[in-house]
Amino acid sequence: MKKDIVVPKVEDVYVAAVKEYNEIHRTEDWNIYIINNKSVALEMILIVSTGYSSDKITSTMRHKLEALPPKSYAKVELIMEDLLSLKNEFLVTFFQDNKMYDKSFVFEPNTINNLSLKKLPLIKELGVLAN
Repeated sequence: MKKDIVVPKVEDVYVAAVKEYNEIHRTEDWNIYIINNKSVALEMILIVSTGYSSDKITSTMRHKLEALPPKSYAKVELIMEDLLSLKNEFLVTFFQDNKMYDKSFVFEPNTINNLSLKKLPLIKELGVLAN
């Protein structure tokens, strides 16, 4: 029954937006990262992202990482400036110790901005963490 299903809580895994200088295009870009601050590796990571508002919706993007070592991070995607005014959701699913975990990480509209920059786990640059 439903009460017998145990849904493990996701801890020490984060999604962050980091503003970085792009050498090729000479622009400041926002990139989305997944951060594994656990002491164990994550396996078969699936990330589904979409942005939306009451009258707009973006294409759904899907990303897969075979593994993310402990205390590490990986770039997921570039997020265009036009999309920062939308609600941006990243559904992250992964396996740890043969258990499946999933969590929805959300950036509310206009929360990815220079005024919201903070210190991030593991990443040297400042960024914005998703809720």
